Amino acid sequence: MVSKVKRLLIGRPMKSNELDHEKLSKVKALAVLSSDALSSVAYGTEQILIVLVAAGFTAIWYSLPIALAVLFLLAVLILSYRQTIFAYPQGGGAYIVAKTNLGVPTGLLAGGSLLVDYILTVAVSASAGTDAITSAFPSLHDHTVLIAVAVIVFLTIINLRGVTESASFIAIPVYLFVFSIFVLIISGIIKYATGGAHAEVPEFGSAVSNVSLFLLLKAFSSGCSALTGVEAVSNAIPNFKAPAEKNAAKTLLMMGVILGLMFTGITLLAYWYGVTPDEKATVISQIAEATFGRGGLYFFIQGITAVILFLAANTAYSAFPLLAFMFAKDKYLPHAFMVRGDRLGFSNGIIFLGVLSALLVTAFHGNTDGLIPLYAVGVFIPFTLSQLGMMFHWLKEKPKGWQGKFTVNTIGMLTTLTITMIFIITKFSSVWMAFIFLPVVMYMFHRIHKHYQNTADELRICPATDKPCIKGSTVVVPVSGVTKAVLHSISYAKSLTDNVVAVYVGFDEEEIHKMEQKWEEWNPGVRLIVLRSRYRSILRPLVKFIDTVEWKTASTDHITILIPQFITKHWWQAVLHNQTSLFIRSYLMNQKDIVVATVPFHLHK
Repeated sequence: MVSKVKRLLIGRPMKSNELDHEKLSKVKALAVLSSDALSSVAYGTEQILIVLVAAGFTAIWYSLPIALAVLFLLAVLILSYRQTIFAYPQGGGAYIVAKTNLGVPTGLLAGGSLLVDYILTVAVSASAGTDAITSAFPSLHDHTVLIAVAVIVFLTIINLRGVTESASFIAIPVYLFVFSIFVLIISGIIKYATGGAHAEVPEFGSAVSNVSLFLLLKAFSSGCSALTGVEAVSNAIPNFKAPAEKNAAKTLLMMGVILGLMFTGITLLAYWYGVTPDEKATVISQIAEATFGRGGLYFFIQGITAVILFLAANTAYSAFPLLAFMFAKDKYLPHAFMVRGDRLGFSNGIIFLGVLSALLVTAFHGNTDGLIPLYAVGVFIPFTLSQLGMMFHWLKEKPKGWQGKFTVNTIGMLTTLTITMIFIITKFSSVWMAFIFLPVVMYMFHRIHKHYQNTADELRICPATDKPCIKGSTVVVPVSGVTKAVLHSISYAKSLTDNVVAVYVGFDEEEIHKMEQKWEEWNPGVRLIVLRSRYRSILRPLVKFIDTVEWKTASTDHITILIPQFITKHWWQAVLHNQTSLFIRSYLMNQKDIVVATVPFHLHK
């Protein structure tokens, strides 16, 4: 039954040699890897306005020069990451660049920030998409968390079906969103140019007495949330069809142009229409209503905006598992993240991402504003470290024309470092958790790596001196009665060695006497040792007996504890029986350097 449900949700297993068919074309890659960046148009301008209106309505004209500064930074990042793609075509982005050029700890900080950022990406996207739905249907406000978690579950299942299938599913709504936003921008500009917009807006350059540099920097850093996601292409180069790096670079450039045009258009319309932030109506919602009225086009734009905000999470679903794979390959995350699932995706990474992001949405009660500052600071740390790493790369390699590339990365590093500092200073109350969480993540990486190192050291042998040790064998079979399960186990034990002993732990003399009598009548050719337990514990006397056997025979024999266990036909029937054999096996395997094996006997009724 479980297998049938899995096949229904995920699809048939794919052969390993089908991996090449899972590579992405530029059209599909733009949809999958740019959905996060493109969707940020829905809240980037709004984040600027939220800060500016604190100084009054007159201050909203500052959104235009701030948007210009954001566009300049976008251009720098696109150029910088384009250079990263060609310099490190194996993917990994900031993690690989920082680790290679700045050292492993810096690489872990960059990569760890990105992993956390991808979890936040899913949470923010789900929350922002829910906001778009509740703007159109206010009656759903009380169900925001449920809607967001349901979408995360849906996206997790879609991505478990494979990269190509998820890309095919996502491409249509992503391109519909891009088309609808351009229709909105063009229609809005035409309406404004023909005098259809009647809002009274502050004149560009109007004096505002209570606007401070601190406020402007805070608004700028908030607007930079529109740039989150631009690094995803450089992280996921292995997902592209050959030539991977060239296709990735073209995809990155297309994403930058589309994002820049949409962000500019929405910011201009917000200013011209005098739009201000509203808890129950997003900026996109207000612009669409002012342009088209509350009719079919309005609801279409709201619907497709909600869909793209939800699907923006797919950028994280594409990049997180690949980055987690690289961490696991370097032994900084569990090896489970290296395993490909039935559909050739890194299923464990996909499931892990879905579970954590759903927990985050629940913890923040679907509050987008509470998540975005953490989201943005999480991505600007690797932005900065990636640019710094590329500076060191050009200084070391010095290829032809490296000075220009070095200059681009230097400008990028200084700009993103400045924004990171602005974020920390202006929004410390929102991002302070990063200073606790990131060190914890770094410590976790260190502990995992140390464990793998220690395990490798203990398991490593010297081929010249370490040879198999040939010994005899002593088999101890714990028994609870004379049953077919015990018969099966003793038969197997005697096929291995003649040195077999059965052990019975009794709680009172009457049951011990009955057991001895039954054993004598059965006479399986194996000696029965009876242990008396005064405190009704099976483990304690059994372990003492095994210690005695070890002391007597460890130098000459391998000691095996062979545990009989019957397996019920149905899972619920197992609940009706005590699981003594499981407890014995679990304890002995964790406490003793002996062989512990289970001999199953399957029940058929």
